[in-house]
Amino acid sequence: MSVRQLAWRALYEVLAVKVRKPEWAFMNYGYATTPETDGPVLAPADEPDRLCIQLYDHVIGDMELRGADVLEVGCGRGGGTSFIARYREPRATTGLDLSRSSIALCRRHRRAPGLGFVQGDALAMPFADRSFDVVVNVESSHCYGSMDDFLAEVHRVLRPGGSFLFADFRPATGMAALRRRLGEGPLELLESRDITANVRAALELDDDRRRALMEAWIPRMFHRLFEPFAAFRGTTSFERFETGTTQYVSARLVKAASA
Repeated sequence: MSVRQLAWRALYEVLAVKVRKPEWAFMNYGYATTPETDGPVLAPADEPDRLCIQLYDHVIGDMELRGADVLEVGCGRGGGTSFIARYREPRATTGLDLSRSSIALCRRHRRAPGLGFVQGDALAMPFADRSFDVVVNVESSHCYGSMDDFLAEVHRVLRPGGSFLFADFRPATGMAALRRRLGEGPLELLESRDITANVRAALELDDDRRRALMEAWIPRMFHRLFEPFAAFRGTTSFERFETGTTQYVSARLVKAASA
């Protein structure tokens, strides 16, 4: 695992321990829809997190989840897993995360029919073969030590014909390798989209709100670490999205029905 991956993982853990506010449910960069595309209809309580929720809505797309067994790998603070359980009506929804503190928070505060959370490693998932119909992975894989091992685990826990719904960012220099791994791995790549512009627009639109939340929730000693992590305007992280030095991709893959 690279130094950068270790830094990301360490910061996620620190934030899980230090910031126990249940209102902080999402950690992704968000997704801004185009003028031609409507976002999902949300309950008033979910509106503040609209841009983060729209990233999940984009990744899931028109896939029917009603009655399915769904796993989110890298569930973080549980907002996305809760959204799936409450709005898409799967039979069961499971959130998996390496952070014990995050899983404890999720178990305390996220409630929905069939919703549960498990602590575990994305590279060695604590589930039997063929346990899920759909695996979701949003803005988490950049922390993993091996994308190949992760894809092998996704293939293992998916049922034949099951779907893998994915979104994450990489340096532009590493995006070709990511696309190659998705296309040549054990799953069939059905579609892939560059959503860098949508993510960058979401960061711009949500900047003031997220800065206010940092001031309210994040201990001041962590602000200098958190600002580039959050890709606020003016940080190198934000500028990399503007210049295309960092790119963001979403993808849909499937396990062969005969597997």
